[in-house]
Amino acid sequence: MLRHLFRHVPAAGMLLFFATGASADPLPSWNDTAAKARVISFVEAVTDPASEMYVTPAARIATFDNDGTLWAEQPLYFQLFYAVDTVARMAKDDPSILTTDARKAAAKGDVQAVMAGGNAALLDVLALSHAGQSVEDFQAGVAMWLETARHPTTGLRYDQMVYQPMLELLRYLRDEDFDTYIVSGGGIHFMRVFAEEAYGIPPEHVIGSSIVTSYDVTGATPVIQKEAELFFNDDKEGKPLAIDRHIGRRPIMAGGNSDGDFQMLEWTTAGEGARLGLYVHHTDANREWAYDRDGHIGVLKRGLDEAEDRGWLVIDMAKDWAKIFPVAPQ
Repeated sequence: MLRHLFRHVPAAGMLLFFATGASADPLPSWNDTAAKARVISFVEAVTDPASEMYVTPAARIATFDNDGTLWAEQPLYFQLFYAVDTVARMAKDDPSILTTDARKAAAKGDVQAVMAGGNAALLDVLALSHAGQSVEDFQAGVAMWLETARHPTTGLRYDQMVYQPMLELLRYLRDEDFDTYIVSGGGIHFMRVFAEEAYGIPPEHVIGSSIVTSYDVTGATPVIQKEAELFFNDDKEGKPLAIDRHIGRRPIMAGGNSDGDFQMLEWTTAGEGARLGLYVHHTDANREWAYDRDGHIGVLKRGLDEAEDRGWLVIDMAKDWAKIFPVAPQ
């Protein structure tokens, strides 16, 4: 099949692109490695009408995980920081809400204690901070939090901790008539607050996990109300299911950073024609964090074991990226 032929094009051959100087560098924050060459070769192949791997613009779908792929995710998912900060703020106004150990820990800003409580504690804090309000009110709270909150290690705004090389990749793809989507385990309403400004991805192209919502007409204006019950977990096999439900086309390109993205890459690259699956591998302990097989976030085991045989590209952040964040940590 053509996609198998493409996967095994020698890196030296792909690097010829850089020797031609035929066009401006679309990925200036990427080092001139085989990873960059392969991405550019793939995009050029599927967008050139004379290429046997040409893909029509309507079918140029690219999907990306968010946490750990488009922005950082250490030491905890940023949405959990939001939840803890929100519970702490709510407790100041109404201490009576502190009815569980998890809520009391969150009110103190003790994220580690919340994590130690397991899934039940996490769900308790997430439900309190996310449910019982309209989507509009929830998203207004997220926007306000993004304006004021700062990452505990870098001192940056959370929406400044996006990956510059991935911003360039998203822009490059859209310049070549790709439709770019977020398909992430993060909350759909949470990510829709910042995705357009941060990534150029509009809300309708954001797919994520969600809780049950209801239509409420008891007030003067109808609202969509968020309830305290999980509706859909957009992780693992949930990702291809969500892509099918929301997009209706199999992507030709998919990117992630953990085993939670495995099924999305698997389903994407199982299609006919040219395909590209890629992993962002966190290898840079100096400029970001180094982690893969062990840990509580972004675990990458099966993906590393099978990427080569499946023809997936593994991006080494330390070697392949000249820059990590658009803004230097403070």
